[in-house]
Amino acid sequence: MTATDTATVPDTAHEPANRHDDAAEFPIRVHGLRTEFDTHVVHDNLDLDVRRGEILGVVGGSGTGKSVLMRVIIGLQQVNAGSIDVLGQSITEARDDADIAIRRRWGVLFQGGALFSTLTVAENVEVPLREFYPEIGPQLLAEIARYKVLLSGLSADAAGKFPAELSGGMRKRAGLARALALDPELLFLDEPTAGLDPIGAAAFDALIMSLQQTLGLTVFLITHDLDTLHEICDRVAVIADKHVIAVGTIPELMALDHPWIQEYFKGPRGRAAMASKGSGKHSDKHSDNR
Repeated sequence: MTATDTATVPDTAHEPANRHDDAAEFPIRVHGLRTEFDTHVVHDNLDLDVRRGEILGVVGGSGTGKSVLMRVIIGLQQVNAGSIDVLGQSITEARDDADIAIRRRWGVLFQGGALFSTLTVAENVEVPLREFYPEIGPQLLAEIARYKVLLSGLSADAAGKFPAELSGGMRKRAGLARALALDPELLFLDEPTAGLDPIGAAAFDALIMSLQQTLGLTVFLITHDLDTLHEICDRVAVIADKHVIAVGTIPELMALDHPWIQEYFKGPRGRAAMASKGSGKHSDKHSDNR
């Protein structure tokens, strides 16, 4: 079986007839995407559908445009061709920020947290609230921020600390608290466990899975962490050769004969992650019939 003839390759050849009806099943739809930087082509004819309520892992080699794909989906990067629909609204047809009020319906955790260094954790969480809901008073802002900080797994006293006073793992949780500030439907995570020790990474994975189940989130997760892929992802999308070559569960992907997929999932680290999953060290993600 090859990556081009497998059923796990997304069937995205046609635009949806009704964006809003289609968004109920696929809150993110990317069709025929082409992204260029000067003469360098990052994506060419890339298609991807994200199902509602899933945690979709996105993998690929360095320089394949994983983070660029996330940025174009959330409207931070212009595209050269193709279409992107998010929650039934075209992102590529939007003229300016005023046309992307839909931004309040998603949250983003960038690499490293991307916190404002001169603001406390609570003030960082308040930033999107102030932008989209300027009518909210200071007391309610503080209460919401405190709740989001606790929701991210930080202690209450972390709300008053500055990013420089936090460990790397705490900064990621603070960034997650800010991403959750607006009660989003979609959560975008860019390498959330990078730089964390194995215990911290496993704890963060468990937090994401718990939040997804509790809040009903759809999660777009860029990662190189094979343990994360095995532990919490419903499906994995593989970017190579400037487009998504396959989407599926890890067993489905491992059945493909694409050389990068074979090397990634069946290499030494891939075998170790699979052995760890099989030995019972990780919880069974599907044991609750999600």
